[in-house]
Order: sequence, then C-alpha cells, then structure tokens
Amino acid sequence: MDLTEISNGMADAAEKAAAGMVQVAGRRRGGATGIVWADGLIVTADHVVPGRKGGHGKHGHKKHGKVRKPTVILADGTKLEAEVVGRDPSTDIAVLRVEGATLTPATRSKETGRVGNIVLALGMGHGVTESTFGVLSGIGDSWRTSAGGVIDQYIQTDVLMYPGFSGGPLINTAGEVVGMNSSGLMRGASIAIPNKTIERVVAQLTEYGEVKRGYLGVRNQPARLSEKIATELGQETGLLIAGVKTGSPAEDSGLLVGDVIVTFNGRAIRHPDDLLSELSAVIPGEKTPTTVVRGGKLKKMNVKVGTQS
Repeated sequence: MDLTEISNGMADAAEKAAAGMVQVAGRRRGGATGIVWADGLIVTADHVVPGRKGGHGKHGHKKHGKVRKPTVILADGTKLEAEVVGRDPSTDIAVLRVEGATLTPATRSKETGRVGNIVLALGMGHGVTESTFGVLSGIGDSWRTSAGGVIDQYIQTDVLMYPGFSGGPLINTAGEVVGMNSSGLMRGASIAIPNKTIERVVAQLTEYGEVKRGYLGVRNQPARLSEKIATELGQETGLLIAGVKTGSPAEDSGLLVGDVIVTFNGRAIRHPDDLLSELSAVIPGEKTPTTVVRGGKLKKMNVKVGTQS
C-alpha cells in the first residue's frame, strides 16, 4: 500500500465517522463536538455544556434559576435546541437529546486497539469537520479521576487536540469510534474516555438523569492475608468486613462479618479505595462476582450492588 492509499484510507475513515458527529454550541468561548450515540441522543464532554458543575437537578436544570440550553448544529447548518438528559462531571460525560432530525449513530469499535495503532481525533467545534492524527501511545487499566469517577480503561494518544475537539470521537482507521476526546480530565495529556465507560454512564444518565454509585452497606478495614492465600492470589491484603448493615445489599447477598473481600468485579481488592472505585464502576442492581476469604478458604459469590438512599 502506497502513501496515497494510506492517505485516502484515513480520509475515508474520517468521512465515515463525521456522519455521526455534530457541533455543540452553548459555551461562551466557542463550540465543541458531540457524538451521535443513538438516534436523538448526543454524547459530549460535560465541561463544554452550559451550567455550573454540580448545580443541576435530575435533567441538567439548575436547582435555582434557568440554565441556558446548548444548541446542536448539524453538518448542513441546521440548529436544534438540546435537552440535557443528564451529566456526570466525575467522568466528564454529558448526554443531550434533540428532536426534529434523523441522526446517524456513530459506529463504535468493540476493541480499543494496540499501542502504536494509528488513530484520528475529530472535532466540529468550528462548524466544519476537523481532524488530527497520531498513535495510541498508552493503554492501561481502569483509573479514578480527581472528581472520583471511574474510567474503565486508560487511553492516551500523542494526538494534538485543537480547541473544540472535546466531546468528539477518537477513531481507528476503519472509522469506528474507540472513545471520546476530553481535555477536562487530565492536564498535559491527550486522553480519551473509552466506549465501555461511556456506555455505562449513558445507561444511567438516560434512566436516572444522574450516575448512581454502588452501595454495599459494610464497614471494612484492610487486613493481612495468610501466607497461603497471599501466595495463591498474589496480594498481601484484603478488606475485612467489620460490620454489615441490616437490610443492606451486603446482608441480602450473604456477606458476613469476618469475611475478607479479596476480589470484586474482577479486580483485586487490597484497600478501601479499591472497593470504592469498583462500586463506582458497576451498575446498581447487577450481580457482581466477588471472592472472599471465609474460614481460611476462598469463596466465590455473586453480590448484588444497591444504591444508597
């Protein structure tokens, strides 16, 4: 494949992805970008949506006074007033709803790709499709943002993000979305929010208007594991359950005082922050695979996570 074919292939990928992209206006300092997630639903970065973070009710309205609504602008110039369905500043994700136009949802990739793969970042903050490219420079495990949100996978690129690119798609060379660009989560790095995180947050925002954090109802403290269990698991500590609240999801799921939680949602649990992170990453109501040490032996369970009223 010569350079012309590669160049045309990248242009084709950008053109394909641009069909599922819109401009989001509403900020005083220019526009941003949104991804068509489903017909009528737009996903964008929370920090570009009008209104103060944390000062909103269930559907993005301020508790006192009226919030200026964002405007979604299509490629043909059509302007549509958008309703803020919900927003989650902790993951920098907001969901908008528009009516009056048939929108083409973006094609999403099931895989992030590999370090070194070519990726393109797209933006529409100035009303036209813009693109820049680079490579996936880092892919890692889940991480917690400074605002307490859980991002399911660390995706860093060497792509130079221009003004207006936040909320836009990061795509592969097939024109499939692998994540959403955000300049609001980490300074000095080009970060993309993976599809898995977006899907989880969108599901909660469209149902509840907010992200509900998981709740077990236990008091816990770090505890050193026996040498045998530590060797088997490859970790030295777990979380000793020191108390179980009556009527809590933990009690209903069969967790007992004296159990030591060592894995939850497929992740090793060594410290209280580990459990808090995973509780933020699961959807309340789902049964979550959990491993505890009970009577000196490992016991696998399915724990149903609730929400704190």
